[in-house]
Order: sequence, then structure tokens, then C-alpha cells
Amino acid sequence: MQGFKNIPIRYRHMHPIVENGHTLYSIEGEFTKVLATEEWRVSRVNQNYTVCPSYAKAVVVPKSIDDETLAAAASFRQGGRFPVLSYRHNNSAAVLLRAGQPLYGSKHRRCRPDEAILNSVVNVGMKGVIYDLRSSSAISQQQNKGGGSESPANYSQWKIYNRSMDDVDNQQQLLESFSKLIEACVDRDISSDKWISKLEACGWPESVRNSLHTACIVAQHLHQKAEPVLIHGTRGEDATLLICSLVQIILNPDCRTIRGLQALVEREWLQAGHPFGTRLRGGAHCGPAPPRAAPTFPLFLDCVRQFLEQFPCSFEYRQSFLVTLFEHAYASQFGTFLCDSEQERATRGVFEQTTSVWSWLNQPEELSSYINPLYEPTPNVIWPSVAPMSFVLWEELYLRWLIKQGTEEREEQYRAIRSREQQLRTQAQQMRRELFDLAQQYYNADRKGSVDH
Repeated sequence: MQGFKNIPIRYRHMHPIVENGHTLYSIEGEFTKVLATEEWRVSRVNQNYTVCPSYAKAVVVPKSIDDETLAAAASFRQGGRFPVLSYRHNNSAAVLLRAGQPLYGSKHRRCRPDEAILNSVVNVGMKGVIYDLRSSSAISQQQNKGGGSESPANYSQWKIYNRSMDDVDNQQQLLESFSKLIEACVDRDISSDKWISKLEACGWPESVRNSLHTACIVAQHLHQKAEPVLIHGTRGEDATLLICSLVQIILNPDCRTIRGLQALVEREWLQAGHPFGTRLRGGAHCGPAPPRAAPTFPLFLDCVRQFLEQFPCSFEYRQSFLVTLFEHAYASQFGTFLCDSEQERATRGVFEQTTSVWSWLNQPEELSSYINPLYEPTPNVIWPSVAPMSFVLWEELYLRWLIKQGTEEREEQYRAIRSREQQLRTQAQQMRRELFDLAQQYYNADRKGSVDH
């Protein structure tokens, strides 16, 4: 570890830690309802990280599939990332899986264990859906290296589609887009027209819209058609995790709470092997970018920011919570976002020698500052608009040094709105009671009059 990556090892939190954030979100705890269905189980085939170096020790897999089959399927997937459960939708029981690309090799070999894993989640009389998050040209390039996409002949129970997310899975392209965004945001001498043109031309807004649109498409399969979905790109460590996370923001109300978002980041980014240490080693203006650096996680946070703009009452957390995650992902006195995988964090003693950022954020005095005063819990699915005019620049992050945020003023406005809403609700309830009493009086009087006649 280099530079600021050494800081958390020496840091000791000064306040009492109520809960250990490093162990707060276990896979058994997060998938309690799923494991109770008798269709899924926790596998520890990767206990020593030998089957898949980037996966956690424990993963959720179909109960009908044994560990030998999982290990055999791992040899067929990029980086050993065999298909695992990401999410099970409560409304339809449809499941979302993620994996790395299949490795067919020059001889176009098939892998029956891999086929068995996928086919085990498809009900009789229906088909599953595979979304390959790469363009046709990117798939062709991988085929020359022994990779590629699933063969329709071998995966006859699945419909296979390409949904290009190359602007996300290509680390260099995404970093360049982010750098141009920051350049536009810090340019104080540019005219308004040129600034808007420069903002759109940087490619970042399009990546945000593409990510949200793809997540909506996948969510529709799960929610409206009850179809199982498998997502993968090349390695399955960037665009794959991004889309799986956004799908859950759309479908799962728990992910719209503070602890729910923490749990989502844990299982879909940290435990799923997103290489934070490599991707976020350099910022947009930190000189030459290190190899494979890319702001994939900041893109996810920006997408969530779009949700907050469109559904201001559906999220327990405010924008400041997302800004805090952004800051600690890049540089932090906590150890949560260190290294590239759970294996590396375990090997380097991160869990024992550092404090988790969740331990700090979940302190009552700290947590209260991130709560959205307009939050109204709802079990509903939320569908974000992906129209170009729906995109909003994240001023609280990208322009915070140029624009006065006026947080205190907005807080007062929020409190006033909530107070007025509560007053109106109380008045409405009182009026409903009065209307009911009047209706009862009218009914009794009318009934008495009928009897008298």
C-alpha cells in the first residue's frame, strides 16, 4: 500500500465504537429471507480464496448445486467468477445473478457445470435472460483472447442479449470522461453555452443515463416478467456490479435506507471484489493516472444522486451521505475501502488494524446529520427517468468550491415543509372524522324518519 493507503493502519478512532462495521453485514444476515426459501444456500467453496481470488469467502448459490460443480464452473469464468446470487426480488421471486465472462478458448469448449448452475434457477416453461454488458466489437476482441459470450446452443434455456456498457467497463475511457467533467466544472472563464456543450461532450452524463437505463431494463425482467437474469461483462468487477446495485435501488426499498445502502456497498462492491485500491488510486487531477484507475464507484454514487433528485421523499439518506462515501472511497482514515478484494484486506490485516467507516457513520450523533427530513418509507418500485433533460449535475460534489450550497437554509425549508405537511395531515384527519360523524347523524335521522312513517 502506498501514500494515503497507509494512514488507516495507524489511525485509532477516538470515540467508543458501538459496533464493528467490518463484521456488521455478514452474508448470512443479508440473505436471511433468501436462505429460508430452501432454494439457496451459503457456499464456502472459496474459503481460502483459491477458487476465485476476488470473491468473498462465502457466496450464495442454488442449493441443488454442490461445491465441486461450483469449482468446475469457476475454471470456465474470467477470474474464477462463477455465477452467484446478487438479489432475489420479493414481489416475483425472480433472481439476479452475476459472473465473469465465459472462457471458451480456441476449441470452443463448453462447461456443463456452468450450464447446470444457470439452468437450476430457470423454472419449467420459461427462459432466463443473460445480459452481456459489452458491445459486439468488444466481445469479438475477447473471443480472440479465449473469452466471449455464452453460446445459444449450450444455453438453450436462456435468451442472450448485448447491452453495451463499454463506456463503464473501459477504465481508461471512463477516467477520461470523469477528468473532462471535472475540467468543465472548475473552468470559471467559460461562457454558459460553451460550458453546457463541454459538459455534455465529456461523456459523463451519457454514462449516468446509460447506467440507469440498463438498470431499468434489467429490473423490468425481474419485476414485470419474473424472469431470472444473469449479468456479466468481461471480468464482472465494474459495470456488472454497478448495474446489479442500481437494480436493487429500483426494486428494493431497503437499499434506500442508510443501513441498506451500507449493506449494498458491502455485498455488491466490497465483498464482490470491486478493486477499490486500483480503481481509486488517483483522482481526476492527480497527474498521470495509474494503470486500471477508473471512477466506477463514483459513477454509482452519481446515479444514486439522480434518484434522490427525482424521488426526494423515497430515500432516508441525503446527498451529504453520498458525498461522504465519495470522500472516504478516495482517501480515508478508515479501512473500509482499502485494497482490491476481501482476500487482500484479510492478508494485510485491514479488519484487525483499522476501523470501519460504518462504525463511525452509525454513531447516533453522526448519523443524524445524514437523515433526509422528507423521508417517507414506501414499498413501491421506483422507475427513474433517463431522458437527457432529467440529468442533473451533482453540484454538491463537483461545484462545492464554486457555489454556496446553502445547506442550513434548505434544512429550514425542509423542516417548514414537513411541519406544514403534518399540520395538514392532522387537519385532514379531523375533517374526515367530522364528515364521518355528520354522515352517521344523517343516516340515523333518516332511518328514524322512515320508522316514524
